[in-house]
Amino acid sequence: MNRRTCPMLWAAVWLVGASLSHASPTTDRAPQVPESLKVPAGNQAIFHARATGVQIYVCNPVATDQTQFAWSFKAPEAKLLDARGKVVGSHYAGPTWESAKGSKVVGAMLQNAPAPDPEAIPWLLLQAKSTTGPGLFDRVTFVQRVSTGGGKAPTTGCDAANVGHEVRVPYTAEYFFYRGTTAAPRVTAREPSSSRRRSSGRRS
Repeated sequence: MNRRTCPMLWAAVWLVGASLSHASPTTDRAPQVPESLKVPAGNQAIFHARATGVQIYVCNPVATDQTQFAWSFKAPEAKLLDARGKVVGSHYAGPTWESAKGSKVVGAMLQNAPAPDPEAIPWLLLQAKSTTGPGLFDRVTFVQRVSTGGGKAPTTGCDAANVGHEVRVPYTAEYFFYRGTTAAPRVTAREPSSSRRRSSGRRS
């Protein structure tokens, strides 16, 4: 290996390592995210789980033009796995995260950002609307969805003949859960626009 090749090789290795650490967190430390998805000060990451499941869409007429049709997001349906691959809970409509022992958190979306993978659903910041405990999700304040793969609505197949038809699109994601370390100010959840309601605004 000559002197010119060596620095180039190390640069390539560093870039690969950086991209993997950014996209696939493996600890409960807060992940690297865009500024808009950062959790407010006074909250600490306490747990993260990998989700594997589906995003469910239904074919509906467009609200503003009943002659047009589009896939609308209905709900997620996924298993939550810990770092060892053990199922520790489930994720479903609400959006709700429920542990295997019954604790729950229901979230409301605050912000979203495009995923690095253009074929993946967006990354999200959500705030807890309610929690049920005691247990894993008791007193959770915020949730981040990052490292997404797949899950986007189809671009074809929704027409008058398929109204009411559902599709289940496989996806994966990492969810990070936070608890307050101090009395953090509450952030007002953003109300999605009508166009977001029809498409990806409520995906989780």
